[in-house]
Order: sequence, then C-alpha cells, then structure tokens
Amino acid sequence: MTSVDLELLICSPCGGGFSFEGSCVCGELQDGFLRCTSCGRQVPVKGGVPDFVDDRQIRGLEWLMRLIYDNLAVLHDPVVHVVTPLFQSISEQDGRDRYMERLDLADLEASDCNIARILEIGIGTGGNLPVLARHLPGHLNVELWGLDLSAGMLALCRQRLVQHPEFRPVRLLLADAHELPFPDCCFDRVFHTGGIATYRDPRRGLAEMARVAKPKTPIVVVDEQLDPTTRHGVLHRLAFRALTFYDRAPAAPVEHLPDNAAGVLLEQISNFYYCLTFRMPQGTAPGYS
Repeated sequence: MTSVDLELLICSPCGGGFSFEGSCVCGELQDGFLRCTSCGRQVPVKGGVPDFVDDRQIRGLEWLMRLIYDNLAVLHDPVVHVVTPLFQSISEQDGRDRYMERLDLADLEASDCNIARILEIGIGTGGNLPVLARHLPGHLNVELWGLDLSAGMLALCRQRLVQHPEFRPVRLLLADAHELPFPDCCFDRVFHTGGIATYRDPRRGLAEMARVAKPKTPIVVVDEQLDPTTRHGVLHRLAFRALTFYDRAPAAPVEHLPDNAAGVLLEQISNFYYCLTFRMPQGTAPGYS
C-alpha cells in the first residue's frame, strides 16, 4: 500500500481522510500509523497493513473465530484442499470458478481514473487470487483490495503474494466488515466468501457491501449451506456439522439483504456452499435499517 492508496480510505466515525506517519520503502508504507485529518484518530500500520479493527466491537462468535483463524491459519488451506473434493460435488477449483463467474469479470471496465477496483471482504489466505488471475481481462488496469478480521490469515496471504509475483498486487488491511473504511460507491466489484454466517449483524454487513459497491455492480456472497435438494449420508452430515459447529442450520442470509436489492440470485454451487448474488439499483441511498 502506498500513500496514493490512502486517497480511497476514510475514517468511518467522521468520514475524514488519512495521512501517514511512519517509515516507507520504495514508496510502500511500512510501520507507523494513519492519522485522520479531520478527527485525529490514529490507525496503526504494521508491515504496510493498516489495522482498522476496533477490538471492543469484536465479541462472541466473531471473537472466537478470529482467535481460531489467528492461531490455526496454517491449517486452513490444507483442510479446504482435502474437504472440498472429499465431500463436495465438485473440485475446489470448479467451486471457486462458479462463484467467480457471477462477478462478470469479463465485462469489467475501468471507470474512475481508468482503474477498475475490486474488493474482497474476508480475503483470508488469498485462495481466490489464482482464480482472479485466470478470470480478469489481462489488458485491464485493476486495483485489488482485500480485508480480513484475522491477522494470521492476512500474514499467509502476504506470503502467497510474495511467492507468486505473477499475481496482481493487493492492498491489504485489517478491518471489520460491519464498518468498511471506504467511501460510498467506490468499487466496481465486491465479493465475500466463507464468513458472513459468523457476523454479529449480517444485515449491516450486507448493507456495507452494498454501500461501497457502485450501482448495478454484482455483489457476490458465498458461505456454508447444506444442499436442500440432495440426500446426504451420515458421513456428509457429520462433516458439515464439524465445518459449521458455530451454527445449527447455516443458510443464505436472503432475509438480511437491503430492501431494494435487485437481481437477487441464490444458487447452490456445491453440497456445502451457496452463492448469493445481488445488485443495488441506480440512485439507491447508501445505508441500512
């Protein structure tokens, strides 16, 4: 992340912008803090990653899941690689390709300053980065932004980016999905995978996604839901319960979508996962109720 990237960040409490105070290497932010130019709020920056999370807001299930991911992040990808082909109706790659298609990346066009911006909420270890590399038009100037609640997961994502310099750069930040540090209508694509079932307020999380997305852009949400159209054996049900120990009956949060959400499409992309796609109409007022 560079000082130029700070132009897209805002202080959620007051809406002000940020300046950076600290060390830089070749123009890249390192250690220091962001200071809100309006209210003076300070946001710590470590290794170039701003930390916008207010720990006082993280509680209950969110606190538990962050603790698990921070300490067991290294197990995440191996578990996904094993569980997906073993218990799903498709391979991990096919599953990712299915929901990535709903982002309509082939039709993505540059808008602001000839740049197309994509936000992944809950980027985790960066498992979607290879998929984005395959689906994004090679000629397009794209800015990738990724945030997560877990520092442990973001550390692995940074490692992935170092190991794969062919991937496009990603601006990473620690942030709470309920309070995104971005202005209204600034992203050309927004998507989230594998976490909204643990949100303390799914309606607010979805409203935040809708707020930062430009009108008519696809917003894609993917998480656990047992396929209601398929008969599942005992082994499959036990595996699903182990995967979703935090919820008795995880399901797509259709009832929490913004009231004026348009083009709502709910699909089951595998035995254990749904894909929910929606858009916000032109002229929609940001916010939630």
